[in-house]
Amino acid sequence: MFKACQRLLSCALCLAALLSQPALAATKPTFKIAWSIYAGWMPWDFAQQSGILKKWADKYGINIQFVQVNDYIESVNQYTAGGFDGCTMTNMDALTLPATGGVDSTALIVGDYSNGNDGIMLKGAGDVKSLKGQSINLVQLSVSEYLLARALEKSGMTEKDVTVVNTADADLVAAFGTPAVKSIVTWNPLLAEAKKQPDSHEIFSSAQIPGEILDLLVVNSTTLKAHPELGKALTGAWYDTLNAMKGNGPEALKARSFMAQESGTDLKGFDDQLAATYLFSTPKQALDFMKGPQIKTTMQSVAEFSFKHGLLGEGAPDATTVGITTPSGNWGNPSNQKLHFTDTFVKLAAANKL
Repeated sequence: MFKACQRLLSCALCLAALLSQPALAATKPTFKIAWSIYAGWMPWDFAQQSGILKKWADKYGINIQFVQVNDYIESVNQYTAGGFDGCTMTNMDALTLPATGGVDSTALIVGDYSNGNDGIMLKGAGDVKSLKGQSINLVQLSVSEYLLARALEKSGMTEKDVTVVNTADADLVAAFGTPAVKSIVTWNPLLAEAKKQPDSHEIFSSAQIPGEILDLLVVNSTTLKAHPELGKALTGAWYDTLNAMKGNGPEALKARSFMAQESGTDLKGFDDQLAATYLFSTPKQALDFMKGPQIKTTMQSVAEFSFKHGLLGEGAPDATTVGITTPSGNWGNPSNQKLHFTDTFVKLAAANKL
């Protein structure tokens, strides 16, 4: 009888332990990151689908889920509204949306800069000066408008010399296919589609302003401070993925082919887009860029552009209203620092300490 009771008690304890396992698993911190299709952000999709992301999340005892949002600006808006713990976005949008909206945000990964992935397309003969007096379709108040402003500036003009027509990114290529639209500004993969339009050519690209349009992974600063393991897992997964897609070995080709298919193109098309993307493929490359002076001067230029266009809020007194911190120095209001470029986790990656 005593041994029977022992067996029953042992079974009961085992059952209790089994039943408690899902509850314990459910207590693992879970984080949601929004992303949208773009050559420089496709590695995140592969990281999730290949298991690389899970490997790093498991290492730090957390769950991370990347959620695709088809409309890019909507993804940033949802992050700003608190729907996500992080989001892929450009440096300009990080400043003008979450930071200006009061959401303290950290650029955890500076993944690349656009080196031709953004461009201005024109039908017929002409150059940037030919845009004077013309209408140009683009996603207003985005990096496309910033690119246009820089192109006009380099040609001795301003936005007052053209008419900007706000057009959703999903509609730009179709609009460019109509006789009424002569010029658009957009980014890949839309730019690649626009280049197929007969009698059209690119008159300016982000390759002419290298290092100014940065592609980031931004996370909520409060969340990152409370959970540094999130920063470690994401950083580890990022560079692990970049290594997996590098070169022309069978595994690398398989990885890039997956990214190509998921972004609606083939391997050659995707590799062409990557060629127009200056990826910081190693932690050291990213670290060197972040420590250099350009990131601070670029953000100052972006802030000044944003202020002129009313993107820093109605009550913004000047371009310094939002404070920005970088490894090479800070800019803006020290009492309202809402956008941070951190090299903390990239340093760990560079030192193989993740």
